[in-house]
Amino acid sequence: MIGGMNLQSGKITLPVLFLVPLLMFGFGYLMVPIYNVLCDITGLNGKTGAISISEASQLTMDEERLVKVEFTGSLNMYAPWQFRPEVTSMMVHPGKQYSTSYVATNKLEKPLIGQAVPSVSPGRAARYFNKTECFCFVQQSFEAKETLDMPLVFIVDPELPKDVDTITLSYTFFDVTDKQIN
Repeated sequence: MIGGMNLQSGKITLPVLFLVPLLMFGFGYLMVPIYNVLCDITGLNGKTGAISISEASQLTMDEERLVKVEFTGSLNMYAPWQFRPEVTSMMVHPGKQYSTSYVATNKLEKPLIGQAVPSVSPGRAARYFNKTECFCFVQQSFEAKETLDMPLVFIVDPELPKDVDTITLSYTFFDVTDKQIN
């Protein structure tokens, strides 16, 4: 007897030993798609949406309402950049397109590649915060000591719940230079 299991003839043990790792692999493989679907449905984790310019132009501006959009930027540990938003906040009318930018500087004497990951607070506002252009859509290549002005064009959906009067858009900037596949 091993671990409370009777190994009489191995009839049960062999299928269990095969099935458990298979189920673990399947669960691990499906975690990312399941997580993405849940984030899309619930707005969890502050994932923002992306819409086309033509979709944005079809939204009707709510001239009666103003929403404060705050911008923050942070770096992952030991990141070799300076990274900040151009402005820290804006008052916006839902349904109207706005633009701003973030500024990043490579502090090293060698080229680097960076990737920004967005997050929106409160999480339930994320599905109403849409970007038509964003530096976060693609990786950013920096030469040694180079500073880049990285544009962001966004629109807050007029369907944003009325009790949400402040949205915080935060980006974390990561060094992905070593993660590139040649």
